[in-house]
Amino acid sequence: MCEAAGDDGGCGADTAPARRRRAPGRSHPRPCVKCGQGSASLVIRLGDAFCRGCFREYFVHKFRAMLGKNRVIFPGEKVLLALSGGPASSAMLRQVQEGLSRETAKRLRFVPGLIYVDEGAVRGQSPAQREQSLALMETLLQATGFPYHLAHLEQALELPASILRPGPEGSGKPGPSYKEAVEGFIQQQRQEGDGDGDGGTSPPSLGTQAGDLAAPRLPAAARTQELLRLFEAVETPTAREELLQMLRTHLILQTARARGYAKVMTGESCTRVAIKLLTNLALGRGAFLAVDTGFVDNRHGDVMVVRPMREYMAKEIAFYNHFFHVPTVIAPPLPTKRREKPSIHRLMENFLLGLQEDFPSTISTVYRTGEKLSPAPAKASSESQRCLLCLCALDIAGEEELALEPTLITEEPELVGNGCCQDTPAAGVESKAAFIPLLCYSCRLTFKELGTDEGAEPGGPAGGRGAQRELKGLGTAGDRPPTLWGTGGAG
Repeated sequence: MCEAAGDDGGCGADTAPARRRRAPGRSHPRPCVKCGQGSASLVIRLGDAFCRGCFREYFVHKFRAMLGKNRVIFPGEKVLLALSGGPASSAMLRQVQEGLSRETAKRLRFVPGLIYVDEGAVRGQSPAQREQSLALMETLLQATGFPYHLAHLEQALELPASILRPGPEGSGKPGPSYKEAVEGFIQQQRQEGDGDGDGGTSPPSLGTQAGDLAAPRLPAAARTQELLRLFEAVETPTAREELLQMLRTHLILQTARARGYAKVMTGESCTRVAIKLLTNLALGRGAFLAVDTGFVDNRHGDVMVVRPMREYMAKEIAFYNHFFHVPTVIAPPLPTKRREKPSIHRLMENFLLGLQEDFPSTISTVYRTGEKLSPAPAKASSESQRCLLCLCALDIAGEEELALEPTLITEEPELVGNGCCQDTPAAGVESKAAFIPLLCYSCRLTFKELGTDEGAEPGGPAGGRGAQRELKGLGTAGDRPPTLWGTGGAG
């Protein structure tokens, strides 16, 4: 009876599922919106259906248009690609490979290098699993033919104090414009002759420089244990995520400076940028959103960070990697002691991705809102007004600073028989307060969660306390350069 009623019968609630079941049999493949000839292989957004060939052209054009629109990477510059092995950074590497191999006049003309930071120690991987991941990544890096560098997160414990200061931006005289630089580069290539046509993008003298950073396959066990103590002393998953991101960034920047790279490319997608926007807003970094998520981040002075993948949705990247067989290596997340209380980063990611399922414009709306922000609030007027850790401007007024102090100094240091202060947890908390005026609001909250390792031996590697002691010693003279997070007592 319901079937006889047809589309306009009286049992619409029963006929609707029937119509949905019959729809695939009656539907025809959607044509590609670009060529109009091939049938669509995927639908990116409502109305944007592409065949594979047109989707590839669309994907490549978006990457090249992003670089061409901003014009911050000049011909002949050395650019370090920071790879994690994930979908976005792997797709970015493929775009650079294709851009450098094109025979057109608009091909990419910079000199690429690659870096992979092994974070397996803090991500719960065993030494055997770390060896396997490193071998797989090195195979992928070698296949590109670009010079590459393998680094371990443990090396961040040995970074010099200079990493906490922006590098010199070069001479004050203005350089050539982007157009002049391109014309000069092309003219230089013509004068050098046809050659093999690589445009100087693969200098043989650089080679594959992995042996100096990863001669022993894994760092010393003592160094790994020191790193693990540092992370175990962190009190919250949110601070642990922030600490990992900070150490990774410092290690990549130090490699770029040591190897002469002027730019660093990272692979944050539009989805990751939107998540980072709301996460950093919740972490008190609202004034710095433009530099934390924008295309250009030049807070470090001599090394500029660029994000060319920030207009790609995670869905686009996933389809591209699947269709064109882009290899990826997925790292496990940071382990948490209590699953019901993840970090703010994970909570915000789950929140946004959940909204995206029901409202497909959520990610793009958040991203476009962030595009309107200005980087001016992040610029420091002087070195004394710059945060020690993130190098952004100090954003704390005097009243706010006084209000924050009671949360950091909670008890008086205990006295021993001779009247001297004992090295107690209270003294460690008090030592934290000494660094508060040097940090922005967000970094103060993270630094507060570093905790202290009460079981560490005096003078030895001391986890969170070792980090605080080393921060206190930054900028002092000594037999060896002061390190950032470690004590230098191991390894």
